[in-house]
Amino acid sequence: RFFTECYVAYSEGRAEKNPALTWYEGEIGFFDFYIIPLAKKLKDCGVFGVSSDEYLSYAQSNRDEWEQRGEKIVQEMTRKARERLKRTRRGSVGSTGKGSRAPRRNSLGRRGSNN
Repeated sequence: RFFTECYVAYSEGRAEKNPALTWYEGEIGFFDFYIIPLAKKLKDCGVFGVSSDEYLSYAQSNRDEWEQRGEKIVQEMTRKARERLKRTRRGSVGSTGKGSRAPRRNSLGRRGSNN
């Protein structure tokens, strides 16, 4: 879901970077610099007992699986995001051809014009 939101934002010009280009590497980094170190710390402090070993093992296994399958998963997520974007664009055009949008909000969160 978050990937799709990021991809749609990029496609609509609301984000500078295409998430499809960096998502795979970003997830590897997330495992290497956050998930696995956290699982190691939980194991070291022993707060979850023998389950801590399992958490670390699962984290490493998930990282390995992402390394093997992640690029294809990103391709599939990109395909689905493009489909959603096409459906959204088709469904938002009204009889006037201008499209129906919710009123924009200014920086104070107040409704403004769509123009």
